[in-house]
Amino acid sequence: MKKNLISILILSLLVVNLVMTSIMLFSVMGTNKRTAEIVTDIAGVLSLELGTDAGGQTGMPSPEDSEYYTIPDMTITTRKAEGQEKDQYCIIGITLAINKTHEKYATYGGEAMANYEKLIQSEVISVISQYTADEIKLMQSDICDEILKRVQARIGSDVIYNVSISNIMFG
Repeated sequence: MKKNLISILILSLLVVNLVMTSIMLFSVMGTNKRTAEIVTDIAGVLSLELGTDAGGQTGMPSPEDSEYYTIPDMTITTRKAEGQEKDQYCIIGITLAINKTHEKYATYGGEAMANYEKLIQSEVISVISQYTADEIKLMQSDICDEILKRVQARIGSDVIYNVSISNIMFG
């Protein structure tokens, strides 16, 4: 009788274990499905932010379709940091990436870019002079983005698609 009672107890525990496992399986599967949907949505948003379309192509032209124009080093006075009494200077070189396949390339690309160099330099100076030397060191990417937006607004075209700081020194 004792063996039958233990067998029945083991069988009932086995059935309870099976029921609990199936409940857990269904609850985890539902959560897993929702998590997969969220990850898919996030991946879609990230691909939009990176400028990619469904084919994985970016909005930037290929290196063969790009031209680079370097603006010579400029000396710019930076904003004084809190408690700083002396002026601090920044010597900076800027490189512009120009899309050769853009419809406005004939106007702004190649040798024509020299005509707009002073306008671009004024935008660079106005952006750089808003920051302290420490901020410039930490936020180069943000500063490049701000310069790009201002240059694109100034010339009224997105033929220039990237701005990079090619050389920077502080003194």
